[in-house]
Amino acid sequence: MDPDFLSHPAEEVAPELLGSVLTSKTPEGTVSIAVTETEAYSGTADPASHAYRGRTPRNAVMFGPAGRLYVYRSHGLHWCANVVTGTDGLASAVLIRAGRVIEGEDLARKRRGERVESPRLARGPGNLCQALGITAEHNGTDLLTGALVTLSEGEPVPTAHIQVGPRVGVSKAHDWQHRFHLAGDPTVSAYRLSPRAKPPAGA
Repeated sequence: MDPDFLSHPAEEVAPELLGSVLTSKTPEGTVSIAVTETEAYSGTADPASHAYRGRTPRNAVMFGPAGRLYVYRSHGLHWCANVVTGTDGLASAVLIRAGRVIEGEDLARKRRGERVESPRLARGPGNLCQALGITAEHNGTDLLTGALVTLSEGEPVPTAHIQVGPRVGVSKAHDWQHRFHLAGDPTVSAYRLSPRAKPPAGA
C-alpha cells in the first residue's frame, strides 16, 4: 500500500480502499479480509467524527501519521477499526465497515460463531474486528510496516461497482455521502438511520 495515497483526505481514500486486504496475525492464526464497505470521517470539520472537538487521549491516533490503525469501542460493546489518512496533525480516518474473509475462515467462524454464514462473518464494523481478532491493543499499529495487522493492495474495483450513500447509524452529518460499498455484495452491512438523526428539512 502506497503511503502517499493514504495521505489524501478520508473521503478520497475511502472508495479506493475497497478491494484492499486487511490481515491480522495472532497466535491462533491468520485472518485476511477483502474490504467491501468503508466510511469516511473528516476530523475537526466533521460533526460525526471523534476528532470534531479536537485532540484527546482517545482520538490521538486519528491525528496521524497516515497508515496507522485507530481502534475504538462502539457503544461499549464492539471494537471498530479505522485507517488513519490525511496530513499528519490533521485528524482524518476511514472506518472499515465490512469485508469478505479470504483467508482463515475457520478461525473467523470460531470467533464469530459456528453457525454464522460466510457473508456475515465480517459484515458490520464490530463483526469485522471480532473476525480479525482486533482489540484496543492494536490501536496505533502501523498498517504499512507492522507485523500484527497489515493493510495491502488487493484486486482493483471498477468505479461502476462502487455505490455511494449516507453514513450508517450516526446522528450528526448522517446524510453526508461518505459511505462507499460494493453494489450488491452480500457482505455489505444494511443501511440503518440512527433514531437520533434529524430528518432532512421538509421531510
